[in-house]
Amino acid sequence: MKTLFKFLGNVLKWCWKLLSFARQLVLNLIFIAIFVMIYYVMTDDYVVKQEPVEQPVQALLLDISGPIVEKQRRIDPYDFATRNLFGQQVEFENVLFDIVEQIREAANDDNINGMVLSLSDMSETSLTKLRYIAKAINEFKATGKPVVAIGGHYNQSQYYLASYADEVYMAPDGAVLLRGYGTYNLYFKDLLDKLDITTHVFRVGTYKSFVEPYTRTEMSNEARESNAVWLNQLWGAFVEDVASNRDIDADRLSPNTETLLKELKAANGDFALLAQRLGLVDELLTRQQIRSKLAEKFGSDGEDSFNYVSMYDYSSFQFNMPKAEQIAVVVASGAIVDGFESEGTVGGDTTAALLRDARLNDAVKAVVLRVDSPGGSAFASEVIRNEVEALKEAGKPVVVSMSSVAASGGYWISTSADRILAQPTTITGSIGIFGILTTFEDALAKYGVYNDGIGTTPFAGVGVTRALPEGVSDIMQLGIENGYQRFIGLVASQRNLSIEDVDNVAQGRVWTGYDAMKRGLVDQLGDFDDAIAVAAELAQLEDYSLNWLEEPLTPAQQFIYDFVNQAIVKLDLGMNVKLSPIVQQFANTAVNEINTLNNFNDPNGQYALCPNCSYYEN
Repeated sequence: MKTLFKFLGNVLKWCWKLLSFARQLVLNLIFIAIFVMIYYVMTDDYVVKQEPVEQPVQALLLDISGPIVEKQRRIDPYDFATRNLFGQQVEFENVLFDIVEQIREAANDDNINGMVLSLSDMSETSLTKLRYIAKAINEFKATGKPVVAIGGHYNQSQYYLASYADEVYMAPDGAVLLRGYGTYNLYFKDLLDKLDITTHVFRVGTYKSFVEPYTRTEMSNEARESNAVWLNQLWGAFVEDVASNRDIDADRLSPNTETLLKELKAANGDFALLAQRLGLVDELLTRQQIRSKLAEKFGSDGEDSFNYVSMYDYSSFQFNMPKAEQIAVVVASGAIVDGFESEGTVGGDTTAALLRDARLNDAVKAVVLRVDSPGGSAFASEVIRNEVEALKEAGKPVVVSMSSVAASGGYWISTSADRILAQPTTITGSIGIFGILTTFEDALAKYGVYNDGIGTTPFAGVGVTRALPEGVSDIMQLGIENGYQRFIGLVASQRNLSIEDVDNVAQGRVWTGYDAMKRGLVDQLGDFDDAIAVAAELAQLEDYSLNWLEEPLTPAQQFIYDFVNQAIVKLDLGMNVKLSPIVQQFANTAVNEINTLNNFNDPNGQYALCPNCSYYEN
């Protein structure tokens, strides 16, 4: 036996040495790769500095690739570097404000003679974000510079932006895919029943439908009623914008099945020809023909293409020293979780710390809280709201700028602001509270596993492996009801409404920004630019700069993040795993469900969340 243990010890010792060697090898490879990238970047920059050339007149190629976000996810830089070096997928994210700023800079740049929208790699995006980019495109067009859209196919979001172009070109075998908006869920009740899994639901709100997938096999009539209202409003806004841009009848953009079949038969099943006949595109051109057209319009590069600069290479930004008086911008984007921010979430402690930094910074005279969140932890939401209150007490006005969605907990953190601005297509409201607990006592008993013991209180031993003790469900439901009353009480006191009025518009019901303003939940309709103007007005500022507050990385983290990210763009190191559309859609749905459950970390088990507020496929 002693010999056996000695042998096992030697095996484990060698395994540990091998593991240590592999770890050191990976770190050394990362270290070498970073310096190779540094050499490349420094060499590239050096050549540019030593051999300056006159900036040519060229078009700005708006070749957005990937999703459009309020702020980039904070992936751990070391994990970020490792994933890229080993070819794992890291999706590049485009910050909404960077895109808009580039278009505005190009509009005033004499070396930019037009803009080409090439959006084939752009992900589906919310209408609210698209409208903000479209505003910048219209400002660009107002300078007299032409805008042309090109593409083989156009999905819904891509075509929305393309419709703002002066001319829209598409491939002869392409199509414009306008699918409309919808909100769909997977429903697990029968599966949970077959697995003998018990789901305990605690909620307040007739329209608080988050728990329905765990308790029903289909959407409730109340949820259908609520969702139909805001979905139709958003689709109506989409259709109205595109019809106005293309100067066509709005009915052409959302025909019924019978009309679509009739028109498609008339076009012999040719979707590209149908799009042209409907007035969605101007010309059907091959890639070679498109390049020739663009070369005529913007100048030839002498190599069978036109003069252009990609948005990822274009930069006319000038560094401006911060002004003595500043408006701080804090972006809350993602599900709200208790504690510190993780990838794609709003950490209650992280966001509160940024708001506190703004309060303690004497240069900051006002704060714009940009909210793009379906909510989450009620406790974390209150932590953030407390810092908004502290800013107001310090004499610094706070303006909330609602983006695509500011619902449930996203609305909770907004309630105490001096002014709330939403866009007509913002999704907000969803004022309600729920809790959910899944237990597996029946499933375990099926295989002869039981949980038993003794505790000093009914809550001792409460967990997923035993049934809830008698009365505990009632206690938890009372806690949820108290949370709801607190939520509507906050809204009533901050919005100068009665409890009855708030309760009538609450109950978990979702509203568009347009309807929310009519019901007193927001102060005015406006985008981010309007929110900045309101903040300046409240703080009586005329000459100011924006201070975008973010959680700082350590110097080492920032070093790795910047160089690896730059290498992805310059060397195209990003590698995407290509899956079939059906597999990709199912995988995305499953991942979203898992991520939602992983974000459930409220210490009191109370959640103000509206995951059904997403209406577009990403």
